[in-house]
Amino acid sequence: MSTTVSGKNGTWRNWGGNVAARPAREVTPASVEELADAVRRAAEDGLKAKPVGTGHSFTSIAATDGVLIRPQLLSGIRDIDRDAMTVTVGAGTQLKRLNMALAREGLSLRNMGDIMEQTVSGATSTGTHGTGRESGSIAAQIKGLELVTADGSVLTCSEKENPDVFAAARIGLGALGVVTAITFAVEPIFLLTAREEPMPFDKVLADFDELWAENEHFEFYWFPHTGNTNTKRNNRSAGPEKPVPQLQGWIEDEFLSNGVFQVAQWVGRAVPGTIPAIARISSKALSARTYTDIPYKVFTSPRRVRFVEMEYAVPREAAVEVLRELRTMVERSGLKVSFPVEVRTAPADDITLSTASGRDSAYIAVHMVKGTPYQAYFTAAERIFTAHEGRPHWGKVHTRDAEYFSGVYPRFGEFTALRDRLDPDRRFQNDYLRRVLGA
Repeated sequence: MSTTVSGKNGTWRNWGGNVAARPAREVTPASVEELADAVRRAAEDGLKAKPVGTGHSFTSIAATDGVLIRPQLLSGIRDIDRDAMTVTVGAGTQLKRLNMALAREGLSLRNMGDIMEQTVSGATSTGTHGTGRESGSIAAQIKGLELVTADGSVLTCSEKENPDVFAAARIGLGALGVVTAITFAVEPIFLLTAREEPMPFDKVLADFDELWAENEHFEFYWFPHTGNTNTKRNNRSAGPEKPVPQLQGWIEDEFLSNGVFQVAQWVGRAVPGTIPAIARISSKALSARTYTDIPYKVFTSPRRVRFVEMEYAVPREAAVEVLRELRTMVERSGLKVSFPVEVRTAPADDITLSTASGRDSAYIAVHMVKGTPYQAYFTAAERIFTAHEGRPHWGKVHTRDAEYFSGVYPRFGEFTALRDRLDPDRRFQNDYLRRVLGA
């Protein structure tokens, strides 16, 4: 998965290809001091400032016509504290690099999303998550933050230091400052046994609560136009380590899940009438498998087929009803949906604008391959999600605004008040933040 690119004309584009911007200038600071100076210079020049990681958000959360800040030189491990069981890393560190470095130290994050190409600051600032019965998002594992605020000063926060900032800035949307370093909780590296197998959609819905309760990490993909799903259950294991054999892994994770799937998407895009048949074939392409490996090798998978995505968090108890409504909508609408629907869960957390803030949540994600019209499908899906007080992922396509968020986030006012204090002149403002947070 490649990162964002800037063309010769200075145009920045995100990974999904659905967002573009032309910043006035780009900076790549090599130190916190240089970053702080870049923010102060932006203010002197009357420009907004926005950091951008690998551009994996499908919203315009990182887009700016001002100063685009690239944090890749602010990367690497700053400190490992084995007494406190924490690791502090630069904001531009990619999750892949962090996970590999931790594994070499015999350490691991508790939970991960399903890709690891993002920077740690980009992933946490937008609420990136995996699936877990008791372990939450990547941001929920944060123990401390360092950020440069709008006046160019450096602020640190934790549960004990500036706790009001800590409560919000773990998922700060880039609205409170530019994150420069993150301290994560870590634990001794462990093994996970993954059990992946097909399961009928109706059975998954009937047994959803049981599947959630019996597994540390449960998720599944439903293939629209079929009654089929692929399920994945990850649980801690005493071993022995038994990874997927290299050839089998290439066939299943690269050739089938990426190569053949990409070709199927091209065919479906060219001839939409073939999509239901392709979906039936795709849903049966992968056979059951069980393997045991270190966490990041189980949690994450390569994603080389480019797509656009909408994802909403709904109360976990509403998940089954939402999925039934989504299936009915697809069946009755005449839409041809070529991409599977992904379903995950997370426990309630205490982060102000986390999609799981204050409630156990189920995440339901709909996708369309890059270049395919997605608006009709996403609009119909969003209507279902919002009817159940859904909260959209901050980095994925949605149409909600500040008025809506003030109704689904009980602590929304806390966040906007903190923003007024830390960024009164809206140095980190852009069109997206204006829409979702208000002026």
